[in-house]
Parts: sequence; C-alpha cells; structure tokens
Amino acid sequence: MLAIQHPKKLRSSGDSAKLISANDTAGFTFLGRLLDDKQAAGVGYEVTQKAHLALRWLIERQGTRRQVTGQAIVAWCVAGKAVPDPCASGLEEFNLEALADDAVTSAGDFGQAYALRLKRAMRGYRQDLSGSDDIVVMGLDSATTGRLAITLYRELTGSEFLHRIETWHLRCAWPQDYGSVPKAKRRISFVGAPSPIDIARAALGRAANTESGKKLVKTMVERLLPCIIDGLESYPIPADIANGVVRQTCNRLGYEREPQRRNEDAWRKNLGIACAVFRGLHFQEDYQMALEEDRNTRDYLFGRLLAIAERIEDRALRIADEKRDTNAAKLMQRFSERPAQTWLTLWRSLPPYESRLKAKYPKTLAYLKGLLDDVTSSFDPGEFMADRPLTGEFLLGYHCQRRKLEEWRPPKKVGDESVEAAPASSTTVEAKPNQGE
Repeated sequence: MLAIQHPKKLRSSGDSAKLISANDTAGFTFLGRLLDDKQAAGVGYEVTQKAHLALRWLIERQGTRRQVTGQAIVAWCVAGKAVPDPCASGLEEFNLEALADDAVTSAGDFGQAYALRLKRAMRGYRQDLSGSDDIVVMGLDSATTGRLAITLYRELTGSEFLHRIETWHLRCAWPQDYGSVPKAKRRISFVGAPSPIDIARAALGRAANTESGKKLVKTMVERLLPCIIDGLESYPIPADIANGVVRQTCNRLGYEREPQRRNEDAWRKNLGIACAVFRGLHFQEDYQMALEEDRNTRDYLFGRLLAIAERIEDRALRIADEKRDTNAAKLMQRFSERPAQTWLTLWRSLPPYESRLKAKYPKTLAYLKGLLDDVTSSFDPGEFMADRPLTGEFLLGYHCQRRKLEEWRPPKKVGDESVEAAPASSTTVEAKPNQGE
C-alpha cells in the first residue's frame, strides 16, 4: 500500500518539516505526462514508517541538534556500532579535559601528550569498527517550517571516517579555555579542536546572537563539515571564516564589559579557537602547541613581543592594584594592522611600568627585558620595520609566549626577596613554580 502522507517530527517533537511531502492537491503544477502524484513516486507505508522512525531514533540517540538554528547532523554505522560525533569538540568527544592530570605537564611535551591521548581514544573505536564497515553522515535542515532537506550526505568506510576525524583533531588541536562554569568552582579548559559551531560563533562575535547571525552560523557549520568529513587536504578551512575568527580576536575591546573588567572569558575562548583554526588551515607549517623559540618568522615574533609588553604592564598594574586594560590590550587590533608603528607606541609607554616593577620585583623585570631583547634581535631588520598587516600567525606566538610567561618563576636564594604572587593561568597545564621572588 502506497503512503499518502509521511511522518514528521524527525529532529524534535515540535518539528513539522517533512522529507517527503506534496502540497499540489489542486493541480496548479504542470505534471507533464503524469496524471497524479502516485505515478511520479511511490513509497510504501511500511517502508516510509521504518525509514523515518529509524532516522528519528538516530538523531535522538547520536545526532547533533541545534535547537536555535534547526540544524541536525547525525553519523552512524550501518552495522549499529558506535562512531565518534564529527561535530563534537575534543572535550565533548574524547574528554581531553583530563590531560592536565597526566604526569607529562611540561610545555615541551604538551603536543606529544595530547597526540598519545587522542590515539588511545581512537584505538577504542577501531577495536569495534572494521575498515569495511559502512559509515553514513547526514545533515538535515529546513528553510521553512514545512520542507526538510538533506544538506549533507556522505558514505565512507570505517577506516576513512576514523582517519579523517583523527586528522581534524590532531591538526586543529590547541589549548582551549572556555571560561568558568556557572555554579561550579572550575574552568572549562582542555586541549583539542573546537567544534564547528564554536568556530562559527567565534567568527561572527556578538553578531552570532542576532537573527541574521544565527542563519550565518548555520551556513558556516555546513561549510566546515566537509573539512572534517572529506579531509583538510580536499576541503581546507574557508579563509573567510579563519580571517573572521582572527579579526574578532584582535578586536579585544569589542567584548562586552562586566562590572570591573571586560569579558575576558569570551576573549580567551576566541583566542584559543583562532589559534586552532589558523593551525588547521596552515597544517603544512607544523606549528607546535608549545613556544617555538627557534621560529623566527615576522608574524610569530611580533606576537611574542606583544605578549611580553602586556606582561610587563600587567604585573605593574597588579602592584598598584589598578584594574584597567593594558595598552597592549587596547592597541591589539591596531597592532595587527600596523605592527611596526604600534610597537613603537607600546615600547615608548613601557618605562613607567618598568620602574614600578623594578622597585618590587627586579628579577622578573630583568628576565622580561632580556627576553624582549632576545626576541627583537631575532628579527630580520627589514621585516621588523615593515608595517604590513599581520596574519593569524601572530596570535600563535602571542598565545604561546603568554602561557610560557604565566608558568615562569624566577629562581630565589634563601633569605632573598619576597615571593611574587602567581597569576591565574589561562590553561589547564600549570607548571609547578620554583622558588622565586
């Protein structure tokens, strides 16, 4: 018996869109040689019920649903075995938040520890999935309340699917700080790749919460999914999305102000996502998650300079108990556009902060000034004076140098100066402090 009507409510209980539907009951559409809809396509009642109920069960059980945008993405194995979610972040899928509990916590072994943890997680899937198992990835979305469309459909073998998921999480891995958890005394920090929805929201900033922004977020997620499913070699991360994330991160003062400070949690989250996206887009450069002191590219070095200048100002402001933005934070966007000119402004503003820091923590100042000289001397003279805009690579140098400075503690002799208060770290990996100022 042919089905006249087909099931709805595939994505949720309030979903009225249908995959198979026809509303031309009055004959307004020219059907050509066909006299009625039964001659065009026929689906049996039992077949349509089985197919729609199975799809509804898959979406409910292991799909990724976006209630705001109405988008649903589901991946499943035809044999019924468990598969990783292609839309999940490293924290959601592999629980990599526990990386900080490993014995390996030094920055130099950070990337290696992450790779080993990820490989162990993927090995668990490979024990169940064989290379010949069929994997299906499907995306569902509706432009109106009545029609549902398949926006993405891929059929892969188990080995292909797992390899591409692992490649995405390896190449786009970066230390992430998602901020404080409400009603809990901890921060969401992990090492791994951000989810496509987080990347899309980071690229749009505050505009992602508007009605038009929600549609753009949905479009960006659809454009990012082939990067994961089909591989970064075939579908690199779209340059406009990567540039959007970098641009939003550089606009540090554009984040909503809280009672006494700017929304640092949102900015830290964007910073980690921007570094992960740029690293994935330029995976051929083999950027490390730890500070690369031997990388002498112009953009990377400028990022390190910005982090050192910010550190000097921040420590001096803490001494005076001043709660305001540093000059490095205020000028970050301008620095990304005109680095040489803006660096001269920042460098000229440092002496008062250095004097304040010298009176309280001379060892810290000596270390920071020496580091500033070392980074400056690593520049090619012509590159240092060039004032062309920076790429997202400067955020990698900035973030790595920032983390390195947060972990550093000056050595101290018995009976020497007082111990400097340790700053709050932006990552889960905190080096154990030596005896210091």
